[in-house]
Amino acid sequence: MFSKESYIARREGLRRLMATEKGIVVLPGNVESPMNYPSNCYHFRQDSTFLYLFGLNLPGLCGVIDLDQGTETIFGDDLSMDDIIWTGPQPSVAELAARAGVNRAQPLKELAATVADAARKGRRVHFLPPYRAKTAIQLAELLNVRLDGLKGGESVELALAVVELRSVKSAEELEQLEDAARIGYAMHAAAMRMCRPGGTEAEIAGEIEGIAMKMGAGTSFASIVSQNGETLHNHSHYQQLAEGRLLLVDAGAENAMNYCSDYTRTLPVGGRFSAMQREIYQIVLDANNLGQKLAAPGRLYRDVHLAAMHAIVDGLKALGLMRGDTQEAVAAGAHALFMPHGLGHMMGLDVHDMENIGEKYVGYDRETQRSTQQGLASLRMGRRLGEGMTMTVEPGIYFIPAYIAKWRAEGRCAEFIDFAALERYADFGGIRIEDNIAITSDGCRLIGKRLPATIAEIEEFMA
Repeated sequence: MFSKESYIARREGLRRLMATEKGIVVLPGNVESPMNYPSNCYHFRQDSTFLYLFGLNLPGLCGVIDLDQGTETIFGDDLSMDDIIWTGPQPSVAELAARAGVNRAQPLKELAATVADAARKGRRVHFLPPYRAKTAIQLAELLNVRLDGLKGGESVELALAVVELRSVKSAEELEQLEDAARIGYAMHAAAMRMCRPGGTEAEIAGEIEGIAMKMGAGTSFASIVSQNGETLHNHSHYQQLAEGRLLLVDAGAENAMNYCSDYTRTLPVGGRFSAMQREIYQIVLDANNLGQKLAAPGRLYRDVHLAAMHAIVDGLKALGLMRGDTQEAVAAGAHALFMPHGLGHMMGLDVHDMENIGEKYVGYDRETQRSTQQGLASLRMGRRLGEGMTMTVEPGIYFIPAYIAKWRAEGRCAEFIDFAALERYADFGGIRIEDNIAITSDGCRLIGKRLPATIAEIEEFMA
């Protein structure tokens, strides 16, 4: 945990942002989630907003902030002797609350009475959209509504306040992100050392996930370690590494305080890029570097994304894979055949920070609305950047045979794409290069030491 003063200040910030609102804020923490029978649970992961505001990384807790009376309460149950036999001694809920700077603690059974009393008096109950089934059930029972009655009932005011608070990282949070980056660097360095013909994807996945566990709290998401990089979220690790193929490694770590890193590198199996691979790789690297150059406070991240897409189209035109006016091609969404995702997303306590609250609150706002255009619609974060935001920059180029065949059959963007020239890239795979940045007062900086990124750096490291 940070100091209790940090959590007190965060909750005061939430109150300040919700100064015109009345009622109570209910913030459930997560509970244990069984994997295949009740006592065999998945690794526990606390709800990030609860963690941000209270810092308590244990299951079965709920925080309530009374906006009218100025009180704060942690609800939860002290362990029974049967629990202690299995878990060992644990602090009481009152002791836990005191660590977070909260001076009230009550048994969990009192939570229902508290919420019911507020509802009976016509006071509003503010909650965030639940993303876990057990939390949804808990909220539905507390509010005495059907499960489907929760949808659309979340507090927009609470969502916007939490997003505003968590979007700007404090100095102590940036230190934690640097620590997560250190673990991520170690993971990817190990992957580079192991990327040799005859090895397997599974061996590399196992090694890097072991590093994440050894140095922190595990991975920040399910690792992607695949020679089929054209499949964006490929979690299969069954293949043997083959000379001349590309291995895409998209992996990151959570540190002990649950702050995240998220890096991608694309590696030549055997240590040397082919001429064709070098050409595509350099286009992606140029787009990555451009994204970092342009990311600055006051600039829309959507515009940074579009500038990177212009760079990709220019690069593909130079290879004869695209043609026509670059601006018109991007406006038509022709680049989405090669890069069907966005340039990046926010990161922090979540690897896709706060996306459980809703991308419409996190990545967009009244100024910036999400596009419906192919490719641009997948941009998770389009709003204006501000100092203290932390982001990923992750352009890519992918040759997806089924996707290319579909566009070709439909004649989609044929004025901009040379489908015949694409035939020799049918088994190319995909390349993505991802770095983590923090927005500064006049631009951005990398979080952590940059992994080898240029062709020369990667080949030298792997040698």
